[in-house]
Amino acid sequence: MKTSSSNPFHINVFDVSHRIGEDREKHLEFPAPEKLGEGIAVVPAGTPIVMDVRLEGLHDGILVSAEVESTATAECVRCLEPVTLPVRVEFQELFAYSPTEELEYSVHDNHVDCEPLVRDAVVLELPFQPLCDEDCLGLNPETGEKLTEPSNTSASNIDPRWAALEGFTSTPETTAE
Repeated sequence: MKTSSSNPFHINVFDVSHRIGEDREKHLEFPAPEKLGEGIAVVPAGTPIVMDVRLEGLHDGILVSAEVESTATAECVRCLEPVTLPVRVEFQELFAYSPTEELEYSVHDNHVDCEPLVRDAVVLELPFQPLCDEDCLGLNPETGEKLTEPSNTSASNIDPRWAALEGFTSTPETTAE
C-alpha cells in the first residue's frame, strides 16, 4: 500500500480521522529511506521494512499501534564476522488532533508521521554488542584467526616483564610428620 507523501512513514488517516470507534489496518512494505542506528548494529538504507499498522479513531486523536520488522547488519564484537540480525519491534502511540504538552505527536493534514517512533523503537532494539553466536570465542591474539576451541595459555607466553614473579606461585605448605 502506498502512502500519499514521499515519506513512507507518513500514513494517511483520513478514513478514521474524527470517527470515534472506527479502525483500519494497513500493511506497508518499503525500503528504509535512510540508515537506522549509529552503533555497531544498524538497519542500512534500502533494507526492506514491513509495518503492520492499526489505526483507531478516538475522541482526542488517533491511536496508532504497529509491528515493525526488518533486518539489521552488524559485526561480531568478538570475532569481527558479519552478522545479520532480525529486528521486530512494536509500538503504540496516540496522535492528538490538537497538540498539547502531554501528547508529543499530532495529526497533520490527515497524516501521522511514524518515522520517529519506528526509529526510536528499532534503535533501542539493536544490540549494543552483537555476537555471531553466544559461545563465540573471538580471535586468537597471536594469529588473528577465529578460535574454534578455547586456547590454552601456557607458561611460555608469560610477558618477560613479569617473569621475575614466576617463582612466587602459591604452593600448599607441607608439614613434616
